Amino acid sequence: MDQGFVKAEINDNGLAVITFGHPAHNSLPSGLLNELSKQIHAAGKHRNTRLILLQSSGDRTFCAGASFDELLAITDEGAGTAFFSGFADVINAIRISPKLVIGRTQGKAVGGGVGLMAACDYCFATKQAAVKLSEVSLNIGPFVIAPALERKIGISAFTQLSLNPTRFFDPQWALQVGLIHSIQPTIPEMDRAIQQFCEPLLTKNLEALVALKQTLWQGTAHWEQLLYEQAAISGRLALSAETKQLLTEFKGN
Repeated sequence: MDQGFVKAEINDNGLAVITFGHPAHNSLPSGLLNELSKQIHAAGKHRNTRLILLQSSGDRTFCAGASFDELLAITDEGAGTAFFSGFADVINAIRISPKLVIGRTQGKAVGGGVGLMAACDYCFATKQAAVKLSEVSLNIGPFVIAPALERKIGISAFTQLSLNPTRFFDPQWALQVGLIHSIQPTIPEMDRAIQQFCEPLLTKNLEALVALKQTLWQGTAHWEQLLYEQAAISGRLALSAETKQLLTEFKGN
């Protein structure tokens, strides 16, 4: 990875903290997506892990979604499918992890970043958090993350979000539809709330928590195929000349 990073550490109390970052508003090129899915798998399998906390670096943007540079470089359907499959890999890693995944959203999330929030089992946010699905503006669509969002917020809220591609929806909306579960005024207050939430769970019966995770994700085994079929749709649409032009314009703004 030329730019950006993913790091993971397991605290003494069993909380595995996975942090990703990228100078372009915590966007996710394929290298970071690959490493993120690897770290989620590894943390879930580690014998000392009891919970996983997924977070990004910085104090502004949680995740800007797909890397525009990499999207612009796509020249064939295979490359496009491979890139969007990176988001499928991360969502499936969270889905099949035996450990519950807690999300920490300190700021705005766009596209795939909203998908990460939806995939988390429980999600915290600050009042600076806001979500937007801009894909339709780029002549593509939020296909890979659609199942995670439909599962979490329902088809009506997903429709509202996806068909308003220029609008940021505020954290109160996200709370009402179930995308997030807690809003705190500041990052320090959010971190305290996360600590207060996680500490009791870290002492609970691990077998029960693992069984609960499996229960929460019942009915999603077909995602092992579905998400990659969805990735192929996005990969094909990303090839159009009009999409490339729109990506260039968005990148320049």
